[in-house]
Amino acid sequence: MKNQEIKFNDSCQRYSIIIGNNLFGVLQKKIRLICPNTKQIAIIYDSKVPSKFRDALKSKLRNYKITFLKFNANEKTKSFKSVEFYINKLLQGNFNRSDLVIAVGGGIVGDTVGFVASIFKRGINFINLPTTLLAQVDSAIGGKTGINSIYGKNLIGSFYQPKLVLSDTSFLNSLPKKEMICGYAEILKHSIIKDLNFFKWLKKNTKKILSKNKKELIHAIKKSCEIKIFFVNKDVNEKGIRMMLNFGHTFAHAIEAKNKFSKKTTHGEAVLSGMILATRLSVIKKVCSSSVLNQLKEIYKNNSLSYTFKNFSNANKINSLIPYLKNDKKNNDDKINFILLKRIGKTTLPNKFKISISKLKKLSKFIARY
Repeated sequence: MKNQEIKFNDSCQRYSIIIGNNLFGVLQKKIRLICPNTKQIAIIYDSKVPSKFRDALKSKLRNYKITFLKFNANEKTKSFKSVEFYINKLLQGNFNRSDLVIAVGGGIVGDTVGFVASIFKRGINFINLPTTLLAQVDSAIGGKTGINSIYGKNLIGSFYQPKLVLSDTSFLNSLPKKEMICGYAEILKHSIIKDLNFFKWLKKNTKKILSKNKKELIHAIKKSCEIKIFFVNKDVNEKGIRMMLNFGHTFAHAIEAKNKFSKKTTHGEAVLSGMILATRLSVIKKVCSSSVLNQLKEIYKNNSLSYTFKNFSNANKINSLIPYLKNDKKNNDDKINFILLKRIGKTTLPNKFKISISKLKKLSKFIARY
């Protein structure tokens, strides 16, 4: 299938998102165009990335001085300590702002390395090579960078756009199904909040996506990126409409924090849980009908994803999330800010539904009931 290219344009930055298979040759050509003064490149890569990809990068970029830096990526190493380590490595290597940093890995690598790039000498060139489906459809798009705090996930960071995003599906060949589901959750979310026709297409093609059929996979990545870019272009710094992308994430981040970011529950699985909980809340608040919730449950059931919300069938489970819901970074007062679902393809506006802790506790038994 032919490579797909999407243009990201806002008032400050323009760059391409290229989606396809075996794209390292494209990377070499693009660097010459977008970073003409670069002399050395730091490639910060996830330790799980197979050596064949590092060898291919070294071969394609042999005209540059290359420094490879390994990152043992997990939620605990997504930290100030890691940021300081990589900044010191760049300083020791005499990198300057016209040089280039490339992130090769999943969302943790992209978020952390993007943050490093944003603050190193107030901004060094940055290219993102996301290696997981989740990163390709979500975290690599939109310029959010950041690290975790003891108080929650992604609470420290900046907005910093890359010069290029290269989503190479060959990285996904060895990705376990659990990680494919993780990325699929964000694809599904994008259809739920913006595009009924895409949601209908996913109902027919989810199994092909999870089986890594290239045609359907590339189409799903492209469509998902286009939806995210629609929101980001309208609200780069997440002050308004971009917050709609957080549908399901208020609950999801609380689930992850409660589980201490354990690998037993991936971000995508938490999002799948969170979208069901947010839709249950939407029904209770009479924002949508129960038929909308049933449409979501159907696509979950048909693709063996119902396990993601089975644990949230009693009020105690939902109440256990409340201490973590309070720390969500999108809250701007004592109430919890929820994005609710009106129908497939349309959510409520940001800041429309703010619910107090006491009210949420009263609603928890009803949320569990659906």
